[in-house]
Amino acid sequence: MKQWLPLAGLMLAAFIFNTSEFIPIGLLSDIAADFGISESHAGMMITIYAWVVAIASLPLMLVFARTESKKLMLSIVALFVASHVLSGVSTSFNMLMLSRIGVACSHAIFWSIVTPLAVRMAPEGRSSTALGLIVSGSSFAMIVGLPLGRTVGLYVGWRTTFLIIAAAAALIFCVLALTLRRNPGTSNFTLRKLPALLKSPSLKRIYLLTVIAITGHFTGYSYIEPFLAQVAGIGGNGITMVLTLFGVVGIACSFVFSRCYDRRPSVFLMYAVGGICACLLLLQAAAVSVWTSVLLCVFWGFAISCFNLSFQSEVIRCAPQGTEVAMSIYSGIYNVGIGAGALVGGSVCDGAGIRSIGYVGGAIALAAVVLMINSQRRSRKMSVI
Repeated sequence: MKQWLPLAGLMLAAFIFNTSEFIPIGLLSDIAADFGISESHAGMMITIYAWVVAIASLPLMLVFARTESKKLMLSIVALFVASHVLSGVSTSFNMLMLSRIGVACSHAIFWSIVTPLAVRMAPEGRSSTALGLIVSGSSFAMIVGLPLGRTVGLYVGWRTTFLIIAAAAALIFCVLALTLRRNPGTSNFTLRKLPALLKSPSLKRIYLLTVIAITGHFTGYSYIEPFLAQVAGIGGNGITMVLTLFGVVGIACSFVFSRCYDRRPSVFLMYAVGGICACLLLLQAAAVSVWTSVLLCVFWGFAISCFNLSFQSEVIRCAPQGTEVAMSIYSGIYNVGIGAGALVGGSVCDGAGIRSIGYVGGAIALAAVVLMINSQRRSRKMSVI
């Protein structure tokens, strides 16, 4: 039991980091109204956050590669807390953006080290379970963190939501300080080894699939809250329920993944990419009623959870000697997709209208489906490529 306590602490950290990353999606309309700006302008907060993570992930990981793991983890959680306090007292959109850049820097390192750290701390033969726990923390953020943050924001203001996140993160800091054991530096990887790492065809195709699929996903998902309100005609409580479902099915996906992925990786990987594409293309059609929107979000949530679990697992498989750096590149590329998706989605909202975000996102994701099919045809092992 004792050996699982550090993993529980990391799961809590994943919960609060993911809650923070996506909370602006649930509060986008309120933040825009408070500062007197458009929703597409407020959506730039998501884009800039993601691109800071994309740019900073690899350089920060290389700078801190030799830092002792516990010290590094506690330092980034402390930065996370301070940045959320600044978010909670923001008096202008620029001030809020500055605070989110601080969160983005902590995010850049956290998601580079948390998955390999969890795998190293797991009991022998339980690495899939450890990975599932981290993703479960992210899923709980969608079940509890995002809906609760949205509810708090609706009733007492979005600033209070950020201050509550800061307080929760401070408690998680204490949990990690008590449970994490000291480890050597996260990696002995140096910049000279980077070209050799990037020679892996599998790794390069993972990165390419990721940026395309995640751009498509976030073209739609970044604006899901105003879409559900304006197109599907769903009220505030209904939107909260739909957002909660994304997390609920993520937990179910983690359970299935830990038991089945090693036997049938191709099934998970194809459903992940194909499911995201199909759900985006059907987004407007499903908006005819609350229940069809809910059903679509169940499949969509399962698909993106499959994607996150499967592709992280494949990065670890493809880069056993440089896992932290490979994950930092993956995190950066993932966030390029988030930023690009939010930017494309905002442009669609301003141009063709918010009704079209699913079609545009689905068209982008379709390119990932084509690449995925081609990759699996080339691979006799039927993993990613």
